[in-house]
Amino acid sequence: MAKYIFVTGGVTSSLGKGIIAASVAKLLQARGFKVTIQKLDPYINVDPGTLNPYEHGECYVTDDGAETDLDLGHYERFLSTPTSQANNVTTGRIYQYVINKEREGAYLGKTVQVIPHITDEIKRRITLLATKHDYDIVLTEIGGTVGDIESLPYIEAIRQLQWEMGNDNCIVLHLTLIPYLKAAKELKTKPTQHSVKLMNENGLSPDIIVCRTEEPLNADIKRKIALFCNVTIDGVIEAADAETIYDVPLNMMRENLDAICLEKLKLPLRQEPDLKNWKGFLTKLKNPKSKVKIGLVGKYVELQDAYKSILEAFIHAGAMNECKVEVVNIHSEHLDNENLKSSLSGLDGILVAPGFGNRGIEGKILAIQYARENKIPFFGICLGMQCSVIEFARNVLGFETANSTEMDKHTPYPVIDIMEDQKNIIQMGGTMRLGAFDCELNINSKSYEAYGKPYISERHRHRWEFNNTYLDQFEKAGMKAVGKNPKTGLVEVVEIENHPFYVGAQYHPELKSTVENPHPLFVSFIKAAMDYSSRKKNPSAIESSAN
Repeated sequence: MAKYIFVTGGVTSSLGKGIIAASVAKLLQARGFKVTIQKLDPYINVDPGTLNPYEHGECYVTDDGAETDLDLGHYERFLSTPTSQANNVTTGRIYQYVINKEREGAYLGKTVQVIPHITDEIKRRITLLATKHDYDIVLTEIGGTVGDIESLPYIEAIRQLQWEMGNDNCIVLHLTLIPYLKAAKELKTKPTQHSVKLMNENGLSPDIIVCRTEEPLNADIKRKIALFCNVTIDGVIEAADAETIYDVPLNMMRENLDAICLEKLKLPLRQEPDLKNWKGFLTKLKNPKSKVKIGLVGKYVELQDAYKSILEAFIHAGAMNECKVEVVNIHSEHLDNENLKSSLSGLDGILVAPGFGNRGIEGKILAIQYARENKIPFFGICLGMQCSVIEFARNVLGFETANSTEMDKHTPYPVIDIMEDQKNIIQMGGTMRLGAFDCELNINSKSYEAYGKPYISERHRHRWEFNNTYLDQFEKAGMKAVGKNPKTGLVEVVEIENHPFYVGAQYHPELKSTVENPHPLFVSFIKAAMDYSSRKKNPSAIESSAN
């Protein structure tokens, strides 16, 4: 039978439950256990697919087409194992399932209530992963903070599971904040005590308390927390602010968090955690030999979580190249002909980010034109790729009013058009082209050179695509479709000739980049930016490399 670790949070949100959960899972995995993580989100949306990025950060997509919380990206980046639909559950999904069952008459005419019907479905979703995949340990992160009204059914479900399974099979790790008052020069434990008290009032007690803190916790502070929160002293863990999220597994290992979890679950320690590759990555990350400046052109740049996977993929690719990647956020809505050169001229590479809707599109197109004409390494993802097609159509093919039908339904040159199977869809949630699809690469392309193989599988999230009616005209003018879906002919990757690096991908490569397996397109893009940077003072060298 699988063992369960529940990760809850108190005092405030954004303390890093996802990073703590991923770090514990990484340590347990490194000891030889088969581990997975799931996220239970208390909001009533069925999934994050219809949420504005400003509301909830990026929408992460799994191989099986689930639109999920961005924390699943952390889980995959840390564990290097794919997640699925079962790894992210929302209150909306729970209620939707229960209501559908009620409509079918599955509850034999009984009154449907939060307890037992909602809590039973939560418990079923929690245990489903282990039942299907034979995991040793399942970590379950509960979104929000203890005391939130919407979190109460989850807390009750965990209480029931712990009672049913026993404390040896089901433990609670509670992440909380120990604020430091500079005026008093003191760490304060009272918020943590109140957080645990709220949890106790709902029948649940933490087994381990992980304390986020700016200052080290001394023995007296740990003893005080243990005494008033009813945990053992070794169950009070210091989680000091880290230089990078990738330091957290090593910090938690120094605190013996993984060993304490195994002890409480009555599991053997097995081996010492094998983190050789992880430490190698950190060494390269912290000791770069060069530096590049990459412009991230998007319309949600005010919120870093909107492009979380892209930013992490830059970190992975930078470490692989022993290069520090400085990301310069550029709001596409603010780009125009007057500030274009001053905004982009100092960059070593330009990435045009994904997104939806008309806002900021013209700024993205201007940035792509600048990158193409000045032979600056360019990488376009999803809408970024589509904008590169529109730019090429307008400024190379001479189709001045070319556009995507997403932005202009009546454009005379719909070089990007809605997919045929999307035309009659009314329901917006979960109906895009989602999940992993195959792609065949042209062996005479930079993309093939990056991947080192002709057949790949990448994750998608889009409704519009390259309009193949115009493909011959694009290819004759120098924009090549170097990657296509072998079944549908959908253009997946475009490149242009006579450029040091110009790649547009319809899919989302950032979603498959991990610490131990950086994505090859990001690695190649950063390498191209490094080459461009080293030759920037010699314009003739840049021209010669492009040819």
